[in-house]
Amino acid sequence: MPNGRGDAAHAKATHPVAQAAGHFVDGTFSSDAGTRRWRLWVPSRYDKSRRHPLVVLLHGCTQDPDDLARGARVSEHADRRDVLVLLPEQPESANPKKCWNWYDPVHQQRDGGEPALIAGMTRQVAGEWAVDSRQVHVAGISAGAAMAAILAVTYPDVYASVALHSGIAYRAAANVMEGVGVMTTGAPDSPRLARLAYDAMGARARVIPAIIVQGAADPVVKPINAIHTRDMWLAMNALARGGGSSSNAVADASHVTPDRRSEAHVSGLDAVTECYGARTSKSECEVEVLTVAGLGHAWSGGSKLGTFTDERGPDATDAILRFLLAHPMPNGAAPNAPKP
Repeated sequence: MPNGRGDAAHAKATHPVAQAAGHFVDGTFSSDAGTRRWRLWVPSRYDKSRRHPLVVLLHGCTQDPDDLARGARVSEHADRRDVLVLLPEQPESANPKKCWNWYDPVHQQRDGGEPALIAGMTRQVAGEWAVDSRQVHVAGISAGAAMAAILAVTYPDVYASVALHSGIAYRAAANVMEGVGVMTTGAPDSPRLARLAYDAMGARARVIPAIIVQGAADPVVKPINAIHTRDMWLAMNALARGGGSSSNAVADASHVTPDRRSEAHVSGLDAVTECYGARTSKSECEVEVLTVAGLGHAWSGGSKLGTFTDERGPDATDAILRFLLAHPMPNGAAPNAPKP
């Protein structure tokens, strides 16, 4: 099967050069799974003598890396936090609408298809730039969020945590028609999907922190998907914590109550943040759900310079980076373990 790692002959990237201002670097990654281009935002205070976090950010349908970078204001946020941001590109040759093919079983597994390509370019960039291997994360919006969920589950040794904006639960669909249906009705069989996700992690299984951002008025990916994704994620983490044994937490995920809940009114929109899995009132959330009333299928608090953005509401980029960077790869998870 394709291993997604590529080799020196296949990996092409601009050699890292120290520059005063933040800037983009372009590259490509190729392996037996195919070839994809990528863009990397290098923050203004990048310093090759120290290690920086790396966030892989996946665009939605009809978008491209530049579009999402503008809409999510990547340069502003990445420079503030000294974060490298890798933006893979899905070409029209792979999908007419430039969607990641999250609904196709070929692209729902480790070491094959699009997950192998994205993980491969992640390893490529991490090997060529000064990246903190415990601070490698994955995020996305819409189809990009659905693919980010797949990557988090199939490569838990690479990605420490995940952010899903307007996303779909792991393996909620097995073809395009099912995918369209799930976007409307959700994927209510959380215990089954949780078991599939746990099995996909295999010997690498662990609790994976996740932040879910959802517009309550989203007409494309209906809000029920945030609830079902939350339930699946909590049940999957319960399995990982219990070593795969049956747990009441798997069956009862949909009945859990948040450990913390807060409400805010931001730029004209009401937002509710729910925190699950916090051991104390001050500890980080294992799963955080940010629901924005009045937000459609758009990046919350994004810039109008990008598509599918809404300048109102809480800043999703800020919330996502705050959550991801608070969840490094746990000690003992061996992010640099030998690759299979």
